Amino acid sequence: MIARMKKLQGKFASESQVEVTHLVQPSNINAIGTIFGGTVMSWIDLAAAACANRHTRSVCVTASMDALDFLAPIHLGDIVIIRAQVNYTHNTSLEVGVRVESENPLTGETRHTASAYLTFVALSKGKPTAVPPLTVKTAIEKQRYKEAEQRREFRMSSLNRRKSEKAKK
Repeated sequence: MIARMKKLQGKFASESQVEVTHLVQPSNINAIGTIFGGTVMSWIDLAAAACANRHTRSVCVTASMDALDFLAPIHLGDIVIIRAQVNYTHNTSLEVGVRVESENPLTGETRHTASAYLTFVALSKGKPTAVPPLTVKTAIEKQRYKEAEQRREFRMSSLNRRKSEKAKK
């Protein structure tokens, strides 16, 4: 079942935040001159995984990615800044919020280009294991925690509904 540990010490979101930058190269560009969506998705997953690993200090696997919203194009030569932060923790899982911005290196202009929420499960010896609780201190962290808790309830409800429908078939 779930590998249990002694009572884990809470951690602040700032302890596991990740910021990654990439320079968009020709190999990242599609036929219309913007970055491949799959490249951005991969970069998001990697940054979020690093954040989850920092928080849990264990192996974490991606369980889901909520709707990934592409808000603005990213072009050849842009600098992509990806920021990931733990928003919420549950028994063996955690939600990581990711914000992607692009920067025009010639003008310094930045644009919010994508956002996503990813759920990770922490593992020990291949089994889910307890994660440290998230200690929230700022108003924005408290808001993120509450919103993430609501997203988790929605995800679990949707998952249970799909399982029920599948069982009926």
